[in-house]
Amino acid sequence: MCGRYVMSKATSDLLSHFEAKEVEGSPPGPSWNVAPTQNVPIVAERLDEGTLDRRLLIAKWGLVPSWAKDTKIGSKLINARSESILEKPAFRSAAVKRRAIVPAYPVQL
Repeated sequence: MCGRYVMSKATSDLLSHFEAKEVEGSPPGPSWNVAPTQNVPIVAERLDEGTLDRRLLIAKWGLVPSWAKDTKIGSKLINARSESILEKPAFRSAAVKRRAIVPAYPVQL
């Protein structure tokens, strides 16, 4: 992902497609110009009483490392190279422990 992407699906479509059970947070509507720091839908799984639970959540686009003193750094950390993600301190822990699906659709130019 670079600095913009399209999220053109309705919440009901995302729930159906990803077989997610619930929505947490206030879902943003479709957008053809999603930018860093905006609220976006993500799909996350967690183990709940022995059952894998897939949920649609609302998250802010950006990464705030655990060691950051200011949450504004999240607007600068918006993407990482897959070949070096485990080498970079800002991304290493999140890449291993906090993964999610970000529904994104191609931009037609």
